[in-house]
Amino acid sequence: METELALSGPPSSLSRRLVLVSVRERGVGAEQLRLIATDPEIFEAFYREHVEAIQGFVARRVGDRERAADLTAEVFLAAVDSADGYRSGRGSPKAWLYGIARIVVAADHRRVGRERAGEARLRASALLDEDDAAQIEARIEAAAGLRHLYEAMDRLSEPERAILELVAIDELGLAEAAAAAGVRPVTARVRLHRARRKLRAELETASTEPIIDKGDRS
Repeated sequence: METELALSGPPSSLSRRLVLVSVRERGVGAEQLRLIATDPEIFEAFYREHVEAIQGFVARRVGDRERAADLTAEVFLAAVDSADGYRSGRGSPKAWLYGIARIVVAADHRRVGRERAGEARLRASALLDEDDAAQIEARIEAAAGLRHLYEAMDRLSEPERAILELVAIDELGLAEAAAAAGVRPVTARVRLHRARRKLRAELETASTEPIIDKGDRS
């Protein structure tokens, strides 16, 4: 029988070692997630488990390396602040973290262009080293090739686009995407079907449009 790893109170030295062994071998599960707020080593394991995916998620939506690094750090800070409120019935830790990332990126988009004087922001160096920064840069460059696809995606409704991105670009399963977006799986499935249908039509239309020579304008 597996050792019970869900802790109801402050962990003893032995139980903490068992938790650390578990998260290092299998990742931070629903039973240990709340401990990322109080145990630096468990947080580090959680961070290393998910940072690459979150970097990619942010880089695909933000075209600036420094901003992407800041937002990645903000996602994990928000996760620490929200850990006590996590409920496994609302999705896996991965889906929960993607849900936080969506909120952080959306909030940043809303405040772009606003005055940020006096706001104490966490710099990327608090969580990201030079190798991490280089990885973010590479992901931003790789994501540039998706810009033309995003032009077609801009014509989708926000709920449809969110599900499509989570499944097709971020490679979440439908259930995880639904949890990240805060909707039921059946709703996510309908939105995904509609989004794919609309996107296919947009791309087919774009492929049949004649190319206008910029030097041949009257």
